[in-house]
This record gives sequence, C-alpha cells and structure tokens, in this order.
Amino acid sequence: MKAVLALEDGSWFQGTAAGAAGRASGEVVFNTGMTGYQEILTDPSYAGQIVTMTCPEIGNYGVVGDDVESRAPKVAGFVMRSESLIPSNWRADGSLRDYLTACGVVAIAGVDTRALTRRLRSAGVMRGVIGTGDVDPDALVEQARQAPSMVGADLVQTVSCAAAFDWPPEGAVSGNGGYDVEPVRRSERRFRVAAWDFGMKWNILRRFVAYGCDVRVYPASTPAAVLLADQPDGVFLSNGPGDPAALPYVVENVRAVVASETPTFGICLGHQVLGLAIGARTFKLKFGHRGSNHPVKQLETGKVEITSQNHGFAVDPATLPSDVMVTHVNLYDNTLEGFRHRTRPLFSVQYHPEASPGPHDADYLFGLFVDAMERS
Repeated sequence: MKAVLALEDGSWFQGTAAGAAGRASGEVVFNTGMTGYQEILTDPSYAGQIVTMTCPEIGNYGVVGDDVESRAPKVAGFVMRSESLIPSNWRADGSLRDYLTACGVVAIAGVDTRALTRRLRSAGVMRGVIGTGDVDPDALVEQARQAPSMVGADLVQTVSCAAAFDWPPEGAVSGNGGYDVEPVRRSERRFRVAAWDFGMKWNILRRFVAYGCDVRVYPASTPAAVLLADQPDGVFLSNGPGDPAALPYVVENVRAVVASETPTFGICLGHQVLGLAIGARTFKLKFGHRGSNHPVKQLETGKVEITSQNHGFAVDPATLPSDVMVTHVNLYDNTLEGFRHRTRPLFSVQYHPEASPGPHDADYLFGLFVDAMERS
C-alpha cells in the first residue's frame, strides 16, 4: 500500500505503508540512534510526535516483549528509510511491521530520511501527517497545517498512570519489570522514592531497583502534599512529553517539594519543570536533541558523557537563580544539560541517565541521588 508523509511547509514524501492503515498527525522529529527503535516507539516522551529514524535500516532485529519502555507505543507515527521485513534475532517475538500494525501505529517506509532530516534541521521541526492508501498530498499538507502545535501542549495527562502503584510489584520475579537486574549498590536500608509519572520509562524504575530503592509511582496531577505525607526519602521527577510551560499544576507541586527540603532528582521534562519551579524559564529548541550518541560535558570534572536524549525544550541558563549552578552542557550547541542547587538537596539533568536505548555513562546519577538521600 502506498503512503505519503506531508509537512506543513508544503513538502511531501512518498513511500509505502509499514504499519497500521489510516492517518496520523504530529510534530515530525528525527532520532539519530543506530539501534533502539522499540524503546523509542514505547517512550512516552514521544507522545504527539512522528519519529523519523536517521539510521537507514530499521526492523532488522525485530521486536522483543521484554524490551518495551511502557505498555504500548506512544509515538504518533513512524518514518523509516529501509524496512527489514525479516527479523534476525534469537530473542525476537515478531517483526516490526506486525508490531506496528497490531499496536495501531501508522508508519511509512521508503522515505529519503536524509533529505527529510536535512529539511528539519534547516527549517526546524514541523507538523506533519502520514496518510496511507490513495491520498492527496496537498490535502495532507493542509491537514498538517491544522494540527495542534507542540508549544503550549499538555501531553502529560495522556501518558501518566491512572493510579499510584509500587515498584517492584509484590511477587514480581523477572520480565518487563527488570527485577533480575544486577544490583549496583546496597545501602544499610532500602530508600523509598516517590516518583511523579509525567511519562516515565520503565528502565528508570529498573535502575532504582538496581540501586536498592523501592519506588511508589504517582499520577502527574497528584498534589505534593500526598507525596510528602508518605514521608519518602526522596522525590523523583520523570521524563515526559509536551511543553513544560503548559504544566502550571506540576510546577506548583514541584515548588512545594523544593520548599520541603526533600532530596529531589529530575530528568528530561522533570528537569525542565524543576527549573520552572525555582524561577527559571524554558524555550523551544529549533529541532531538539533525540538520539543515543549526544556528548555532554561535566563542568566540574571536564569529563564527557555520551548520552541518550529526547527533548524539544530546554531551560534557559541565564534565568537560573544565583544559588543554582550549571553542572552539564551539551557539546553540540552549549545548551543547558544539568544544574544543581548550591545549598538544597536537588539536582537534575536534561538527558536520560537510564538510557535504554543508549550508553550507560550517566548511570552514576542514580548513585548521586542515593547519596543525597543518605545524607538527608
């Protein structure tokens, strides 16, 4: 079946349908990772976005049930250059196309993703529509122009959990939960972490287990008073989709946690809302950072971490209060990648230390959070 990807600037790309039939609209972005398409598909931070993979060969190792990062794909759509129909992987449960079709993800293959990526890099990410079958490209362009903007979008409510739950669940032994992960650290007692779910990836929870923590996960709209009433040792602010400035209720709750002096750790969207809670401002990047190969410099040590990233907004370092220090910067464009309060037990990073997919260079940040809880 034929398919077309149309962008709001009037351009369009023809290919073949590689997933569910129909139409899908969203912000068209690109990811530079060489592997990890299944984790990308199921990362809730991609809600509302059509993801273009710059790696030309996608689907060659199929899909594996244990490798998902949420209960189902969260992307609005998926774009590939060359689709591999026959997976070669002893762990594979099936092909990527069957997975996309079963999960209702509209996808297109056969697209010149290099040309598409260059267009997005030059003009910036833009709204787009994938349509399958006999479609009119000009009509799809018009539909793309009518799609909602990512600026001002609260997508957290579409991906956050419906009710609080504990991790690891009682009686769990292996599988998606990662309860068979190798322990990294054991303290004298297990620390209790309260985590706001703004669109959390499961590997974050796996890493907390590895560092000897028990986590209670709360819906994004849960009042700070509810979290603090449970007397956690620390509060975690998760990744998630959309515009952080469109989340005043989240920012107000995080501000209350900051005032409580409870150790706090944020990543990705959690980093952005923590910045807003302490008085900084955020802005939209031209085409964002998405991939598993982004270099970030630790300013205190001079070390460079290769990181996993997925974000389209950033905190403006010029607006940080004087009692907050910048700890990490992006070596591609010098944007802010991390900060720490000078006197309060709170810090955050813009990237994904839990990786999945990606390198493990930044896994030490979970240890720093445990250190903060021990001191507290």
